[in-house]
Amino acid sequence: MKKLSELRARIDEIDKQLLALLNERAELAKAIGEIKTRDQKPFFTPEREQMIYRRLQKLNKGPLTHEQLVSIFREIISISRALEKAPTIAYWGPEGTFTHMAALRCFGRSAHFTPCDSIADVFAAVEQSTVDYGVVPVENSIAGVVPETLDMFPLTNARICAEVYVPIAHHLLSKCKSLNQVIRVYAGPQPIQQCRRWLRLHLPAAEIIEAVPTARAARIAAEDPNGAAIGNSLTAELVGIPILCEHIEDNPHNRTRFLVIGYNEPAPTGNDKTSMVFTLRNRPGELYRALGAFERHGVNLTMIESRPNPRGMFEYLFYVDVQGHRQDERVRAALEELETYAREVVLLGSYPAAE
Repeated sequence: MKKLSELRARIDEIDKQLLALLNERAELAKAIGEIKTRDQKPFFTPEREQMIYRRLQKLNKGPLTHEQLVSIFREIISISRALEKAPTIAYWGPEGTFTHMAALRCFGRSAHFTPCDSIADVFAAVEQSTVDYGVVPVENSIAGVVPETLDMFPLTNARICAEVYVPIAHHLLSKCKSLNQVIRVYAGPQPIQQCRRWLRLHLPAAEIIEAVPTARAARIAAEDPNGAAIGNSLTAELVGIPILCEHIEDNPHNRTRFLVIGYNEPAPTGNDKTSMVFTLRNRPGELYRALGAFERHGVNLTMIESRPNPRGMFEYLFYVDVQGHRQDERVRAALEELETYAREVVLLGSYPAAE
């Protein structure tokens, strides 16, 4: 068996090689940035990033997990992108929210982030070019779609560039050493509801005090010697409060899908989604015939939702996500047939599928 000093010496050698390779990669990223600037191409290319992740996962022999590998290269790519041009990202704030986590998961920590008070403000920031991209929630696996996001698309020319899924994992944040010391729990109404069973089982006598946003609840708990807060790992990091108990959510399968909005359309990757919205004439069987266009061309629907049309009394918009890129032959054929039934079809974007 090798000695500890020998193993550490080998790690030092590897670190030296990694440093040289990372700097070489950085120089290449800067050269790519110059080409993109010259050709006026977008600096954020999610299709390229997804291809990198998938290729590395195929090459990965362990012991690193696929998730750990993506986490490492997400930051390498984020730093490389910042050497080209650090993007500015608006997200539905404040700091420490799951939307903030989604923005970090997509762009890494080398981007510049701006919290916004509302989903409409995120769209406005993108439209006014005060930021490069925006991140907004669109659907939750338990609560369903986020209508505030869908209702913005008829009012904007921003398009969907990427998607990201974030598990909704809640933790008990506290400076207490054990649950026996916790007398008060601070949290917003939604986290309380999503952790009610755990709270009833493990802290039945604790006083539940509503406090929003989550970062504020965590700050209050940090100053209360017998207080705790419900929050995510990012909130714990930002506030500087330890995690006393992990994963206290009642449903471990809860997750939210987020969209990245901007103005570039990613190229096909072979594993994509296309989002659209369309309107129909008010006639019997019209929706049945319209959706049949996708079935006839073998295009799978992953989401369909109706929302009131702001331009018409008692008229509805139909939002649809399908598997495939708008440039794919089957998707293109389905869209052409859909246009024969619909009064209007607006493509919201084709982008790499996150899964």
